[in-house]
Amino acid sequence: MASEKQEFTEHDLQGLKHFRSLRKLLVRLHGVGVARDKAGNRELFMDQYCVLVLVWLFNPLIKSLRGLQRTSDMAKVRKRLGVTRSSLGSLSESVAIFDPEPLARIAAELAHKLPAIRQGRFDVVRQQLTAVDGSVVTTLARVAGLCWTPKGTGKAVSGYRLHTQFEVLRGLPSRIDVTPANPRGDADERVVLERTLEPDRCYVVDRGYAKFTLWNAIVATKSSYVCRIRDNAAPTIKRINELSDADRDAGILSDEVVVFGASRVNQPKPDHPVRLVTIAATRHRSRGGYGGPRCDGTLRIATNRLDLPAELIGEIYRLRWLIELFFRMFKQMLGCRHLLSTKQSGVEIQVYCAIIACLLIMLYTGRRPSIAIFEAVCFYLLGWASLEDVESRIAKTPISA
Repeated sequence: MASEKQEFTEHDLQGLKHFRSLRKLLVRLHGVGVARDKAGNRELFMDQYCVLVLVWLFNPLIKSLRGLQRTSDMAKVRKRLGVTRSSLGSLSESVAIFDPEPLARIAAELAHKLPAIRQGRFDVVRQQLTAVDGSVVTTLARVAGLCWTPKGTGKAVSGYRLHTQFEVLRGLPSRIDVTPANPRGDADERVVLERTLEPDRCYVVDRGYAKFTLWNAIVATKSSYVCRIRDNAAPTIKRINELSDADRDAGILSDEVVVFGASRVNQPKPDHPVRLVTIAATRHRSRGGYGGPRCDGTLRIATNRLDLPAELIGEIYRLRWLIELFFRMFKQMLGCRHLLSTKQSGVEIQVYCAIIACLLIMLYTGRRPSIAIFEAVCFYLLGWASLEDVESRIAKTPISA
């Protein structure tokens, strides 16, 4: 594979014919932002920018915004994709007037084309299981005005935080909200979730979302939550539920209805019954550059779902690890470890293009987008693998649940 400093040629950009259908999909974006072009000399339109980003996502030879600019210089690319030659400045600055919302709607339309989900034993939840978490992605250029987040090494990094709501049984994000990386004020993960709540979801969250007012807001929205709480939480036990054999086999230690904040005066408290399920886990100390979460050997899971078996509550929380796998693929394989743009609108466009890439893989393969399938598709588009190679890789990948 070519290094970042090596040049690539038109011959290296194979499989462009497969992007023609994407141009038809994105053509409705052509008029986005043109109202501000009073002089009528715009050289780059939003649909053209998005198709170039999608080419970049599927081609590991293109590593930067400058590489994307060189791509637009190539006659074959301009002819096959209907894009114009764009300057580096145009690629960098045009995103400021592109509204990401129409692109988000295209992603939502593609998501509705996915086949119905077979939920299996989770069908009794009767709500969409939605894991929620945030992940920071860094920018290629550190510029003034970006939020700087400290790292464990004492250094700092500029970037954005992707607040992601991930439908675990579908293997795909339902929405991603972009904020500055520093999780304060309106960028706080709990604040972002509270203002984006939807009904009929079961939100599966880690201890950073353990906030009583957020729990109350979730219940008021006609949704539910399964939330890990801190090890030092000490609620008042109101009722002890008897454990079944299935609960004990799943490592459930206790199942109780509890009261939080009973001794607090004029402080927010849950306004609904709360259940606390404790589960045996591996004990470990704090670790990692950020201090890392510790575990005393017990997971404490709070939920307002009083109707589900305790062992199923534990299984629902364990599904949360799927969002971590998504972040790994999203950042490492789909080119989002670093961002092409330092502007928030540009970040959102890149994020939704990556979601569209995931959806296209799911629609054409019937599988969840995995690193192995994504690599096989990339190699095919580069001319390094045959269609038979791709089909062989797909056949070895389990069908989505």
